[in-house]
Amino acid sequence: MKLNWGTGIVLAFIGFISFIMYFVINMNTVKKYDTSLVTENYYKAELEYQNDINKETNAKELTTNITWKRTEQGLEISFPETMEANQITGKVFLYRPSNEHVDFETAISLSHHNLLIPDKRLLDGRWNIKVDWQYNGKSYLYKKEIVY
Repeated sequence: MKLNWGTGIVLAFIGFISFIMYFVINMNTVKKYDTSLVTENYYKAELEYQNDINKETNAKELTTNITWKRTEQGLEISFPETMEANQITGKVFLYRPSNEHVDFETAISLSHHNLLIPDKRLLDGRWNIKVDWQYNGKSYLYKKEIVY
């Protein structure tokens, strides 16, 4: 059987359209390629954004802000030494943009100025850390993208 130009062009179009349809269907149905929002309640979080801006402004006014470092035991978050550690309260949120199943939240309970998050809870890769904390009735916020 011999193919002429018209038949070849039609077969090429059909092959190309089939490839595109396979790609579109695969991207929409396979959970591996999930393109949902990073946070579940995106619009609620958007409304609370001004509070976050105010807290970040308070944190920038501090002489020393929160610092972090990776140790053998895990992620060590250090709070300012000028504050009393037992009066610092709040929460630490760690989430991965690539996998919401490993996200977690920890309450801040300090006896010294350091908070340790165990290494077994953290997978290697990019994490977004958000420390929402209070001291003497004033709220502060520290946000950072870290690679662990």
